[in-house]
Amino acid sequence: MFELRPARKEDAAAIRRLIHLVGINPTGLDWRRFVLAVDQHDRLAGCAQVKPHGDGTRELASLAVQPAYRGQGVARRLIEYLLAHHPPPLYLTCRSRLQPFYEKFGFRVVSPQELTPYFRRILRLVTLFGGRIGPPGGLRVMQRKSY
Repeated sequence: MFELRPARKEDAAAIRRLIHLVGINPTGLDWRRFVLAVDQHDRLAGCAQVKPHGDGTRELASLAVQPAYRGQGVARRLIEYLLAHHPPPLYLTCRSRLQPFYEKFGFRVVSPQELTPYFRRILRLVTLFGGRIGPPGGLRVMQRKSY
């Protein structure tokens, strides 16, 4: 069992450790934007944030779940909470294999012509480095335009 709560300053180190453990983008980890899933002993089960970018876009980002809590609805609850508190449009980047998971929440792949400046730069970097950065199997940029 777990509950959701806003992150506190003292959670910052645990958030960073979890992000590094699951191997996702470690930039822009501002604890003030995070919502946490915690167990009955207030231990971190998962986290996520909505991260603003300089071009005005907002990204559902840093979604991470401790291995022991996977398959228990932690990610789903975090996503539903953030979607309820942050109106569209929202973007996200994910490993290609996770596309079907995010489609369940109304996210759709963004075509190259629709990419905003921030996400255009991200995909250009991944392409430029020939897969040495970014997830194996490629990266998807997705957007949720409406409720």
